[in-house]
Amino acid sequence: MSARVLIVDDLPTNLKVLEAKLLAEYFDVLTAGGGQEALDIAAKELPDIVLLDVMMPEMDGFEACRRLKAEPKTAHIPVVMVTALSDIHDRVTGLEAGADDFLTKPVDDIALLARIKSLVRLKMVIDEWHRREQTCDQLGVLDDDRPLPDEVKTTGKVLVIEKSTLRANKIREVLEEEQNTVVSAATSAEGFSLGMEDEFDLIIVSLQLDGADGLRLCSQYRSHETTRQTPILLICEPEEKEALLKGFELGVNDYLIRPIDGNELKARARTQLRHKHFHDRLRDNYQRSLSLALTDSLTGLHNRRYVTAHLESMIRQSLEKGKSLALLMIDIDFFKKVNDTHGHGAGDEVLRGVAERIKRNFREFDLPARIGGEEFVVVMPDSRLDVAVSVAERLRSKIAETPFVVSGDVEPIAVTVSIGVALTKASGDSADDLMNRADEALYEAKGSGRDRVVTAPVEGVKQLAAV
Repeated sequence: MSARVLIVDDLPTNLKVLEAKLLAEYFDVLTAGGGQEALDIAAKELPDIVLLDVMMPEMDGFEACRRLKAEPKTAHIPVVMVTALSDIHDRVTGLEAGADDFLTKPVDDIALLARIKSLVRLKMVIDEWHRREQTCDQLGVLDDDRPLPDEVKTTGKVLVIEKSTLRANKIREVLEEEQNTVVSAATSAEGFSLGMEDEFDLIIVSLQLDGADGLRLCSQYRSHETTRQTPILLICEPEEKEALLKGFELGVNDYLIRPIDGNELKARARTQLRHKHFHDRLRDNYQRSLSLALTDSLTGLHNRRYVTAHLESMIRQSLEKGKSLALLMIDIDFFKKVNDTHGHGAGDEVLRGVAERIKRNFREFDLPARIGGEEFVVVMPDSRLDVAVSVAERLRSKIAETPFVVSGDVEPIAVTVSIGVALTKASGDSADDLMNRADEALYEAKGSGRDRVVTAPVEGVKQLAAV
């Protein structure tokens, strides 16, 4: 995995040594000799991770980190503080300033590379959701009423897997001081079962579990969709460095070395919970925006944009299978009269009712959509013309025979539909041509009396399904 790394240190020797190590691992390296220079480079170059020295003149690393995290453009670039300071208070200060980790000099090369790769993986996920959000913004459907990044929660539901009841209770007490909800498990099997049954915002795993390997449990969490994106914080002994590195390879997000300091536990938990909630915000906002982009809000059916985007590929797949695809164009007859007589509220209820009958009368893999006003389409893959006409006729009959019940003192409203049916050509077809032929058949159905199904010409023969 390659990445762009910004190294910040006021000592040129330190810069060159660390730069050489990272270049040897094929990282793209940027360097800065001070805090302000680092802020300027980060804003311009947007590196994937920042390795930040703490003890620097003019602006120390704590302040530089706070400013990086306060600027929306750089707020989600991972920051690792690399320093000679080793006191727990200093680590907590760095974490509270927004740092994602705090490594003490001299830094173990293997540990540093594992930490960089772990944090870069996290940033790649965040970047992908940002890109998807930008795509929705370009489509004009970004649903941006979610909390802003600096308002993201730092509390949540935490699962602790620890064989020692005493240690588990101490962890619980510390986390509950932060208003977290904590659930405990004493064994790997119990912890895995709880993780599958409920949704957690953070999982804390002790490396040593009775009769089980904590890393095996972490691997199981990463193998299941339910827990694949849940942050994992590993607890290990000072001598278990090799296992810790393996944990990073498996997807562990952070770690604590025993004996655990309560303030460091709080700070690391807050960091992981903040990442989790921000990631959830991006994902949920994207999914909601995507729904707005591709779904008709009134009926719940897909919209014209979705059909347009997928019809070409559906036609191509049908041709590759040697099968035909049918498209039904459906229009509610005299719908303007419904709105004028009963009001737009009643009209909307009729539209929703028609959409429901459409959904009930087609197969799960057929594609129904509302493409505007009172007009709908249904795409039927792997369908012969006679089958499509039969289904269209059944739908026409179902709509005509039962009036729609609407709110208020309005009598049930009777409506009919006209339907045009077109089939893909054996020699090949385009989405536009297929839509146009179905539309022409619909136009003829309306012109010849409405409440009927008409098919577009097939091999030069026009077929009319009598009412």
